[in-house]
Amino acid sequence: MFYICRIMGQKKLVRFAELLTFPNVLQNPEGMAGKWSEFFHNDHPITLELACGKGEYAVGLGRLYADRNFLGVDLKGNRIWVGAKKALNEKLVNVGFLRTQIDRIAMHFNKGEVSEIWITFPDPQLRTSRAKKRLTHPRFLRLYQQILSPDGIVHLKTDSPSLYRFTKWVIDLYELEVLEDKEDVYAAENEINDELKIKTHYESLDIAGSNRIHYLSFRLPAATLPDKDAALKEMLSEEESDRRR
Repeated sequence: MFYICRIMGQKKLVRFAELLTFPNVLQNPEGMAGKWSEFFHNDHPITLELACGKGEYAVGLGRLYADRNFLGVDLKGNRIWVGAKKALNEKLVNVGFLRTQIDRIAMHFNKGEVSEIWITFPDPQLRTSRAKKRLTHPRFLRLYQQILSPDGIVHLKTDSPSLYRFTKWVIDLYELEVLEDKEDVYAAENEINDELKIKTHYESLDIAGSNRIHYLSFRLPAATLPDKDAALKEMLSEEESDRRR
C-alpha cells in the first residue's frame, strides 16, 4: 500500500510540474481581468465550467463550438492536467483551464466578460450546515453576477436530488428566469441537445445512486440578488426538521 501511494504521489508531482509548461493553463494568475482575449487570441464569448474536475465539459463543449471559448475552473491540478492534456492533444485552441478557488472567481474577470457558466456534478454539500458551499447558493450566484454578461446563463447538471431541489428553491425564492428544467435528462420522452449528451466521469459513477441526472438552466439578472438568504436558511432548517421526525 505504501508503495502504491508513493507511486501515485510521484505521478501527481510530475503532473504538477507539467502544468507549469502547459500554455492552456493558468494557476492563480494576477491581473487577468479584462485580458482573456489575449489568452485565447480572440474576442469570442467565454463559458466557464466550475469545479470542472477533469474538464470533460470544457473539452466537450470546445469540440462542439469552435467559435466560442471554454475555461475549466478547479483547484485540483492533478485533475485539471487530464483535461488540459486532452485539449492540447486535440489542438483545441478554444479550451483553457484556470486553477483557482471558485470563491475567488470574481477576481479574475471583469463584469460581462463571461457569457455562461456550467456547474457539472459539483459536491452537493448535503449537510445543511454546509449549504453556503453549494455552488448554486445565492452567495455564489452573487459572485457570478459580478462577471456574467447581463442576463447571463447558469447551467446545473447533477445526479443529486437534494442539490437539484435546493437550486429550484433558490430559483423560486429569488424569482429567476428558468430556461430549462429536466428532472430526468435521459428519460425516454426527453429530447436532449448535444451539450447535455456530454458525460463526465462522475456522471458515469452515479454517486448519489439516484439513477437520474437532473438539469436546470436559468438566467441571472444584472441587478444584485436581494437579501432573502434568511428565508432560504429557514426553508433548509424546516426540511432538516422534517427529516428528523
